Amino acid sequence: MKNLLTDISGVRVGHADDKALASGVTAVVFDRPAVAAIDVRGGGPGTREGALLDLANTVERIDAIALGGGSAFGLEAGGGVQAWLAEQGRGFAVRGAVIPIVPGAIMFDLLNGGDKAWGRFAPYRDLGYAATAAATETFALGSAGAGLGATTANFKGGLGSASAATQNGVRVAALAVVNAVGSVTVGDGPWFWAAPFEIGGEYGGRGLPPTFTPDMLAMRIKGGAAATPVENTTLVVVVTDAALTKPQAKRLAMIAQTGFARAIYPVHAPLDGDVLFAAATGEKPIDPLAGLTELGMVAANVVARAIARGVYEANALPFLGALPAWRDRFG
Repeated sequence: MKNLLTDISGVRVGHADDKALASGVTAVVFDRPAVAAIDVRGGGPGTREGALLDLANTVERIDAIALGGGSAFGLEAGGGVQAWLAEQGRGFAVRGAVIPIVPGAIMFDLLNGGDKAWGRFAPYRDLGYAATAAATETFALGSAGAGLGATTANFKGGLGSASAATQNGVRVAALAVVNAVGSVTVGDGPWFWAAPFEIGGEYGGRGLPPTFTPDMLAMRIKGGAAATPVENTTLVVVVTDAALTKPQAKRLAMIAQTGFARAIYPVHAPLDGDVLFAAATGEKPIDPLAGLTELGMVAANVVARAIARGVYEANALPFLGALPAWRDRFG
């Protein structure tokens, strides 16, 4: 396993970004339509086709997921992903029409120093198309795609990924775009909140501090406690090769969302738009009770690891006053 989302067979990931813009798009593409659901915990989400994933609604399977920067402007990335899929004849058939199903979500990176003076139309639709066309089984982590412009309270954010398997060999993997209002690290030190779940030194192997002081547990948010934090949101895609129904995918999303709380402090704030998509490719049967519980448990750990890796792998933006990367201080 590559410790990437693409450890799930039939899943590809592509990035497209613009260094001057300091923003980008990441497309998660399924070779075959996947059962999917969504769980939203942040107080300021921005989503596309989120209602379609509601359990009461008809469509169960999706063709891709679009993740973008750009706040509400970035929702256009889904149109670019959809355009590429339409050219391939992919989508939900309604008599003679074929409609690619592309949910998506965005995060706020409009004030990170990049040039956002794009004129009449934002570039995210074109970036979405390019990201989908570039989708492969290997992809960059850190400051790439939708993670290029991401930040956290104290370090540069980014895009991370991780994977694992249950005892019965059911695989689950996560991709995270980490742009949280809070911190992914403990206090001012090198320790990640997700340290107990780390595998093989994938984010530095620093463990946790020997003791926790009140200062470490104090709130650290973008701009400080007296400011209005606006550049926020963590986006996660969890994919498994288990055979799940739409309600089971929803339960997986809900359990996996607990991985946010294992990796970010504080989390799910009023202006975070935290969103998790869960998708299942349907290759392996699973026990609907104990099996789904274990899958969710492992998925939550994988989410926490992906979030930590997003910060660990990031590089600072090349702008005056930009946040340092974790590696700049501790690498």
